[in-house]
Amino acid sequence: MPDIPDRMVSPERRPEDALDPALRPRLLADLIGQDRVKDNLAILIDAAKQRHEALDHVLFYGPPGLGKTTLAHVMANEMGVNIKVTSGPVVERAGDLAAILTNLRAGDILFIDEVHRLGRTVEEVLYPAMEDYALDIVIGKGPSARSIRLQLPRFTVIGATTRLALLTAPLRARFGAVYRLDFYELAAMEAIVRRAAQMLAVSAEPAGIVEIARRARGTPRVALRLLKRVRDFAQVRADGKITPEVARAGLELLEVDEIGLDNLDRQVLRAIIEKYGGGPVGLETIAASISEEADTIMDVVEPYLLQRGFLDRTQRGRVVTHAAYDHLGLPFNGPEQPKLL
Repeated sequence: MPDIPDRMVSPERRPEDALDPALRPRLLADLIGQDRVKDNLAILIDAAKQRHEALDHVLFYGPPGLGKTTLAHVMANEMGVNIKVTSGPVVERAGDLAAILTNLRAGDILFIDEVHRLGRTVEEVLYPAMEDYALDIVIGKGPSARSIRLQLPRFTVIGATTRLALLTAPLRARFGAVYRLDFYELAAMEAIVRRAAQMLAVSAEPAGIVEIARRARGTPRVALRLLKRVRDFAQVRADGKITPEVARAGLELLEVDEIGLDNLDRQVLRAIIEKYGGGPVGLETIAASISEEADTIMDVVEPYLLQRGFLDRTQRGRVVTHAAYDHLGLPFNGPEQPKLL
């Protein structure tokens, strides 16, 4: 997915997002939010423990930054098994996957991030491994080639993807449990920021925590990133304590407003309003008007603006809604446009 490296509110993983092990929840009881998914996983895990079996294969999907990797580690801890972590783009050849599979032990978890990016030849090896716990290997070449089947211990594949539609149907069908992760409510975001502040030994007032949580776009990864940057601001410009005033000042310096919009979000909205009368206007035209790639606008900027109800997609193009005018403090100068259903 296209992304802009210096966007503080980007949900994509960045080098500075590497979690301190203490910050990552270890058990389901430590997880905040995603209650529906947690309840389902608790039943799945308890049932597997009672039967002394490996977990069913599980697929997590949803926007980046919501905790798919964390959930995989939590499941491994709950089951008391090892977890092997890899990703779709890393497993380039069938032999790479075969090497990983043959090193798994009974009950172990193989976590594949961005599983939709696995190559077709790699997927063909994964199918029998997930279904029959077997690995088909071809030895030799030409007329003398022969196939042998190696039995694998019963293990669990946990897949994670941000693009469920790009997952092939045969692979999707082999996951016994599929769960969608949704954006977090404000109360859950506040609890996540509060817990992280305690773990990082950051002094923060409750109102300061609220300021950070409500600008994190319902995404824990963004919340933790903002907390770290506000902590730095408080240490250098204040007495080290995150008060509401310090949090607001630090986040304004980062150009993140009170609901999480950053400069690029506002650029897109203002371009449509000021240059094209609020729309409708085509995606390519918007991108050209702010010197940005169309893919970046569609994949990086639009999702949150659509979620907030600031932007509509219509048959004729993108339209800025009344709510966006209100947020930007601009007078509304046109009728609402019909949405593209």
